[in-house]
Amino acid sequence: MSNLAANLTALQLHVAFWDYNNDSIITPVEIYRGFRDLGFCIPFSLGGLLINLFFSYPTTLGHSWLPDPLFRIYTDTIHKAKHGSDTGVYSSEGNLRLVLFDEVFDKMDSSGTKNVSEANKNGTLGTEGREGSLGVGDLFRLHTKNRVAADPAGWSFAAMEWWTTWLLLQRDGRLWKEDLRAMYDGTLFWRIREERAINGNLAQGYGWQDWVGGLWNNGTWKTWEVKHKDTVKVEVEREL
Repeated sequence: MSNLAANLTALQLHVAFWDYNNDSIITPVEIYRGFRDLGFCIPFSLGGLLINLFFSYPTTLGHSWLPDPLFRIYTDTIHKAKHGSDTGVYSSEGNLRLVLFDEVFDKMDSSGTKNVSEANKNGTLGTEGREGSLGVGDLFRLHTKNRVAADPAGWSFAAMEWWTTWLLLQRDGRLWKEDLRAMYDGTLFWRIREERAINGNLAQGYGWQDWVGGLWNNGTWKTWEVKHKDTVKVEVEREL
């Protein structure tokens, strides 16, 4: 991974995880394998093949006017697959614009976790003082704000990307800034695969078991709220 970083843009690094043989081409098989390595179920990973369906031709345009019959994605021209109605965090060349990345949290973090993080710089608030986060409502407002006219494709792609990101990364019902930063530059995917290889699971994310179990046992899909209430209850009982 370190050898790649010197020569690739942030967007190229973002997708490099799926290029298993480092040939600058991502096949449908590699897309499926990558989602499985990240812990997604078989049906969801098969759905990931839509990425090749929609983004193969834009990246092929850097090499030929003819579509790739195998629906391969060319990573050296991945910036050509950049769609509208997004955050603009990636430039048109695929570079990471950190000013716009920080702006997302400055404008959209309604939880106040960014302020908690600022207060935690002296180390007095514990591990929960992170760098800001986005909840489901924040993501919906962000998606709505970024939608431009006559761009249903961009709206759809952005919605699918945020949904997938939330399923993979949510902790306590939120996407945390440090996780999203690592997701944008691609380092997060390698870390998740290594963590799953060691521990067999991931300490974050949201799967169908959480959804079914939450509705069945607690009447809500927001399992993190139940866990938080249980934690508070235990702490109160200890104090008593």
